[in-house]
Amino acid sequence: MKQPPGKLKRGCAAGLLCSGLLLGALQLAAPWVQAAPALDSGKTAPRALKETSNYTVTSVPVEQLHLDEPKLPDLSGYTAAAVEAKIERTPGGKVVVRRMLQQDALKDFIGGNERLREWVQRQNGMPHAIFIEGGYVTPQDIAKTLPDSQFREVEPGVYLARLPLVVAQGATLHVGKDTKDLRLSQERGSFVVNDGQLFFTDTRLTAWREADNGPASLRKGSEFRPFLVSWGGSELYVSGSVFTSLGYDNSKSYGVSITQYTPGMQARLKRPEPTGWLIDSEFVDHWYGFYCYEAENVVIKGNTYRDNIVYGIDPHDRSHGLIIAENTVYGTRKKHGIIISREVDDSWIINNKSYANKLSGIVLDRNSVRNLVAYNEVYQNQSDGITIYESSDNLLWGNKVLNNARHGIRLRNSTNIRLYENISAANGLTGIYGHIKDLSDTDRDLELDPFDTEVSLILVGGKLAANGSSPLSIDSPLSVELYRVDMLAPSKSTGISFAGILGERQDEILDLLVRRKLAVLIDPVENQVDLHN
Repeated sequence: MKQPPGKLKRGCAAGLLCSGLLLGALQLAAPWVQAAPALDSGKTAPRALKETSNYTVTSVPVEQLHLDEPKLPDLSGYTAAAVEAKIERTPGGKVVVRRMLQQDALKDFIGGNERLREWVQRQNGMPHAIFIEGGYVTPQDIAKTLPDSQFREVEPGVYLARLPLVVAQGATLHVGKDTKDLRLSQERGSFVVNDGQLFFTDTRLTAWREADNGPASLRKGSEFRPFLVSWGGSELYVSGSVFTSLGYDNSKSYGVSITQYTPGMQARLKRPEPTGWLIDSEFVDHWYGFYCYEAENVVIKGNTYRDNIVYGIDPHDRSHGLIIAENTVYGTRKKHGIIISREVDDSWIINNKSYANKLSGIVLDRNSVRNLVAYNEVYQNQSDGITIYESSDNLLWGNKVLNNARHGIRLRNSTNIRLYENISAANGLTGIYGHIKDLSDTDRDLELDPFDTEVSLILVGGKLAANGSSPLSIDSPLSVELYRVDMLAPSKSTGISFAGILGERQDEILDLLVRRKLAVLIDPVENQVDLHN
């Protein structure tokens, strides 16, 4: 159970044993993590001491810190051929135009006078949308059915939608290689809503500014731009395609989104969690390159996310089982390259490149737990390389975190963070920085996003080299365990720096870790009694 914000938990009398218990719990929850062996019953834990504000520095059994290399998910099945095999070419699909009002799939976009007014103005009357129903439909089918004023082929293989497109439950829209580009008119308020199955294979989807005869590149965040949203119970598959200039600063309208219906709608509709694959594609100049909410088993693999506005990849609230692998994310203009936030659990962020983003390269945020962040290259970001905020029980393995403007790896208010075989080098400040922060006086919703002001980590293997201020700095930790870490810092002869009282134990730490090559436990002593007195 969460402790009240700002309250620090007691440290363990045998901090090593506490870490072992945490690792054991993590193994049960996440099958890709191997827990360290339990302590040998013949080993003696550090002796209890009198109450003091100091930390103990002890050597501990190396076996306790062993982890096998994590097992990664098999990515071989996420291919263009596998996407094609999922397409259900059920005959009988039809195309109809209906009013947008009273349609469940559209209520989020026409609720309230302001949003309804948007489409009334753009369509010069009561707004309508194109509905795909009953079976398999292509853009070619839509163009044959509707007048040019609503949907037309502007040149061979290039289609312009001048109304919103809605894929109904039980229907399939397939935009394939016969479509060179599906353009969504910004002036006319076009966008795509998927409530069934939607496929883009070897094609393009472009938010289109008719006045410029070109993509609807961002002018300001509040200005409507076409978007794509895939609702609860739906499936979205994108393969070998290019999506350009989607999304703006309005709910569920961010760019490419896979999202459950809003709570009120979901209580009535009771749809399963949405899912989909986005593979081997390119996403450019979106408000969010990708967003999901209460989604499951989404695969984001082999894509390029470049020059997006707020985030590159942003899975959110209670999404789980995600695979974010082999993507290249760069040039995000406002915030982070890759971020998972608010209980995004049991997911893999592996083998990605995230660089030259405005803030951090990769972020785990707001109680996102049991995730594996492995073998990523995170470099030249304008803030931290990898940032962990209020997200405990995560494993970082074999990442290269290089030349970021601030910290290489930063963790705040997070416990049982395990850092194995990472390289954090040439970052502007600290190689690895752990700290606590009281967020009670911020605008944070403490019921929705609780936190504990505590931090602990296990650091095994890897290198911390040539970072600007120090290789490692920890502020008020519950515990720190170190083993087999190369630490080099040209600006400090000691090669390691701890905040506060830990700085006084620096020589002991380095003696055990560097000279004697032992595993080290740094553990706070709080309210303990010396049993020998």
